[in-house]
Amino acid sequence: MSVLDIFYIILLLSASFLCIALIIYLNRITQSFKEIENDIRDISLQIKPLIASATNLSEKLNQISQEAKVQLNIVKDIVSEVKNRVDKILEFEEKFRKGFEVPLNDITKNLSAVVNGVKVFWSTYRKH
Repeated sequence: MSVLDIFYIILLLSASFLCIALIIYLNRITQSFKEIENDIRDISLQIKPLIASATNLSEKLNQISQEAKVQLNIVKDIVSEVKNRVDKILEFEEKFRKGFEVPLNDITKNLSAVVNGVKVFWSTYRKH
């Protein structure tokens, strides 16, 4: 055996070990991919209920929003109705006040005129 044959055998053994190492590493890489695939499958199974829950939540929020709009419209209508009633009460109060104010002013003027007339009469009667 020559040195060349020994190097040749070492080269063949090295190539065989490299092939074995390559097969082992490819097997590990394949297992890693399978684990990643399983993890992704598990995540997708967990995400489906989350998506369904988020969709359900969105629908409920939409329903609550619609109900809030209805309630807001009811409140607006009630406020408008109260405002109209207050306006009517204020109009009635003003008419009522004017209805008494004008006649009372007339009565006050008439009484004042009568009092002045009586004063003038007594002062004229006393002078004569």
